[in-house]
Amino acid sequence: MTALLEVSDLTVRHGREVLLSNISFSVRRGSLHALVGPNGAGKTTLLTAILGLTPFSGRIVAHWEGSGRISYVPQQFHVDRTLPVTAADFLALSRQKRPVCFGITPTARQRISLLLDRVGLKGFESRLLSVLSGGELRRLLLANALDPLPELLILDEPAGGLDETAARWLDETLSSFKGEMTVVMVTHDSEQVRRIADHVTVLERARA
Repeated sequence: MTALLEVSDLTVRHGREVLLSNISFSVRRGSLHALVGPNGAGKTTLLTAILGLTPFSGRIVAHWEGSGRISYVPQQFHVDRTLPVTAADFLALSRQKRPVCFGITPTARQRISLLLDRVGLKGFESRLLSVLSGGELRRLLLANALDPLPELLILDEPAGGLDETAARWLDETLSSFKGEMTVVMVTHDSEQVRRIADHVTVLERARA
């Protein structure tokens, strides 16, 4: 299996502080690759470097064969509880040209229904974001990341705050992605790594 992503001698500095030092690893195409390590090891910083959001030295090379699309699901997503936005409204924002306030088009509504079904939120179209649990909101963000289908899906602590049932669903869902897309995931859950990860990169705290 060939590499989709190759990271070589990646270093990230913030002023005099070294956040990441000489990180090298490769991510095989179609695999689920876990990034693990203690708090402060720079796992999220590494993700943002891969996304091009954080300056770094070294090399990151992607060998795209398909769309070259990257989707990212952050660890935290803050919702304004005063906004009357439904799950369908949220997903429609990037799936139709017409402003959502004028209604959701039949084509967008069909896509939204399929996405919600895939992440276990069937029937949640009219559910307000303000009443979703943390786990349900994570599922909604994942649904949004899956359309259009990415070649590389990046997840930051997707299991954080999930109960046992939701965590088991997440494992099954991520396992179903293998071969369909490449997944890079930050996690603190060593049991989850053993259950579903194909490859693991362990980060340690950088030394200045």
